[in-house]
Amino acid sequence: MKKLILMIPLFTIAVLIVCFGFIGISRSDRRIPELVMGGAFYTADRTADSLTITDESVKDTGSADAVDSWSTDIVRKAGEEAKEEVDTETYFRPSKLPALNNRYHYQQIEQYYSEKPSKVELPASFFQSPEDTILNYFSILREAAYLEKGKAAGCGTLGESQIPYPIAYNFLTKAYQDRLSYKKYLKTFKNILHTSLLKYHSVPVYDRKDDTLRYFVELETIEGTEKSQGVFAYYYGFIDLQKEDGLYKISNLEFHGEDYLCAPYHGWAYDGEIYVKVKYGDWCDMIDKMYPIKQEGYIKNISFHGKDGKDYLIVFYQLTNGTDIEIAQYQREGDGEWKLIKLNPEDCVKDKNNKK
Repeated sequence: MKKLILMIPLFTIAVLIVCFGFIGISRSDRRIPELVMGGAFYTADRTADSLTITDESVKDTGSADAVDSWSTDIVRKAGEEAKEEVDTETYFRPSKLPALNNRYHYQQIEQYYSEKPSKVELPASFFQSPEDTILNYFSILREAAYLEKGKAAGCGTLGESQIPYPIAYNFLTKAYQDRLSYKKYLKTFKNILHTSLLKYHSVPVYDRKDDTLRYFVELETIEGTEKSQGVFAYYYGFIDLQKEDGLYKISNLEFHGEDYLCAPYHGWAYDGEIYVKVKYGDWCDMIDKMYPIKQEGYIKNISFHGKDGKDYLIVFYQLTNGTDIEIAQYQREGDGEWKLIKLNPEDCVKDKNNKK
């Protein structure tokens, strides 16, 4: 009897071990969630036929994955039938500004699809003016997506995959192509999965030849992450254009990543008015009095009367995150015309330090 009493707890423990063992086995089949912001992070539920991005599935030729090509065709046909009644812009971007690179749908440029850039021959109408070149270039790149191994933001093939890149490469001047091969050009788009052109505007050229035109641009992109979560990244930059065989081609591209944490925490340099007062006032001791700020859209003009009796105008372009970027400086005497100048306030600081 005593032996039976002693065996009951042992039997109970054995049963519990078996039960929890099965529970452990069933849970071992589940992926242990990662942690983010102090809590569990669950990626979107993937169906059995979702694609895994590997080096083999991302080809330099720009071909869509064979496994997923049929679904892409179905989506395209459905889109044609619906005549694009659905505004997909809602899903692509949070910015309130309209995307300007909306000139082409894939049907309008698919005749130029090619695996080799050298086989692409674009019509002269794409390059008739600087604005045409910029809008057409980014319209072609809008649906381009270069998936990077280990990062994701969606499922299956995205947009037009790598197909548009050979077309876009033909917007570059021959000299630029000599400096940047197509292979290198293609790699610069890694993890850029969608592109929206938010702003473009001509800017003065300080350090280039007279035949060069320069434009400011701001881009909003969707990029992938290791968490399979798409994130929005913003860039501003400058595009140089030159005439080549009578057509406007891109001779240089320059981009800067936009920051969303420096301005709120380390402020003054990101606000045009304070920027002018500090750099041209405190540093260079140039300001006699400030004039009212004039702003139209994202273009902000900040002017002041200088202690030398001349008026100065500092032009800023405002980014989506509110940051003011200095674009140009002008000077005039009396009611005369504004003349482009180039001042470097840092030189004022250096001169003050040298005098100490």
